[in-house]
Amino acid sequence: MRIVFAGTPEFARVALEALRSAGFELPLVLTQPDRPAGRGMKLQPSAVKQCALEAGLAVCQPRSLRLDGRFPDDARAAREALEAARPDAMVVAAYGLILPQWVLDLPRLGCLNIHASLLPRWRGAAPIHRAIEAGDRESGVTIMQMDAGLDTGAMLKMEPLAIAANDTTGSLHDKLASLGARLIVETLFEAGRGELRPVLQPEAGITYAHKIDKAEAQIDWGLPAEALARRVRAFDPFPGASSTIHGEPVKLWRAEAEPEIRGGAAAPGTVIAASEAGVLVACGRGVLRVYELQRAGGRRLGAGQFLRGFALAPGMVFQRQHQPQQARDGA
Repeated sequence: MRIVFAGTPEFARVALEALRSAGFELPLVLTQPDRPAGRGMKLQPSAVKQCALEAGLAVCQPRSLRLDGRFPDDARAAREALEAARPDAMVVAAYGLILPQWVLDLPRLGCLNIHASLLPRWRGAAPIHRAIEAGDRESGVTIMQMDAGLDTGAMLKMEPLAIAANDTTGSLHDKLASLGARLIVETLFEAGRGELRPVLQPEAGITYAHKIDKAEAQIDWGLPAEALARRVRAFDPFPGASSTIHGEPVKLWRAEAEPEIRGGAAAPGTVIAASEAGVLVACGRGVLRVYELQRAGGRRLGAGQFLRGFALAPGMVFQRQHQPQQARDGA
C-alpha cells in the first residue's frame, strides 16, 4: 500500500517510524517548512523531516496547500508531488496545515488522521494539554477519516488510555504517540482488507481543545489548588506554568494540591512555608506544594536546591494573574 505521510513534530515522527517498520511504501512525506529555533534562532528541520531524510524519503514542505491562498506556487508544487506519488491513503498526524478538499479527495482511501483524544471530546489543537488541565481520567487516540470540518470526520478506530495522577503533557504525549503509531498501522492493514467500518461521531460530548496561549502560563493564584496542580502538569513541558515574585519570573514544574494543609487568612499567592519538602503557596482554595522550580535562564531544580539560590520565605507573595475566561474554562 502506498502511503503519503503528513506530519511535523515528535508525535508524528513516531507514527512515521511505525509505518516504515510495518513495510508500507512511503513515496512522499509532507511537513512544515523549517523554523528558527534555539538561542541562535537558526532554521531547524522538523522531527518528521529529520526522520524522513535519514530514511531517504522524498520530502515536500509547502507553506500552504490552498491553490487560491497566499502561496499558490507552493500549493501547485505540492499537488504535482502528491499526484506523482499516487497514494492509496494519506496519513496525517499533527501536520499543522489545513487540508483543502482537493487533498482530501486525492487518495483512493482518503486521508486518515491520528488524533490524540477520544472524539468528539477535545477536538482541536491541544487535546493532551486540555485533557490534563480539565482533570480527565482518561485520554486515548482516535483514527479518523478526515473531512472538511475540524476533527469532525467518521471514526475508524479508537482506544482509551488512562491518565496517571502524575502525568504531564510530556509523559502523556509519549504514551499517546506510541498508541497512535500502533493504531494507524492496524487501521491501514484493516483498510487493505476492506474491514474498516466508519462510525459517525456522536453529537453529545463535543468539546474543543483551543490552542495553548502563552498568556495562560501565568498562574492565577485565586484558583483552587487542585486546578493549579493540573495546570502545572498540563503546561509541562510547554509553555510552563509561571509566576512572578519580587519582580523575577519563576516557572513551576512539579506541584500537587495539599488538601490537609490550610492557608488560613493568607492571601492567594502568599508563601506559607519553604523548605526541602517544597514551597507551600496559598491559593483561592487550598494550598499548592511546589516541588520543582526554575529561575529565568536557569534550569529546573528541586525545591531545596532552588531555595539555596533564591531566598523564598514565608510571607512573600507571588504576583496574582487573572486568566481570560477561555483559559479558565479549558474549553
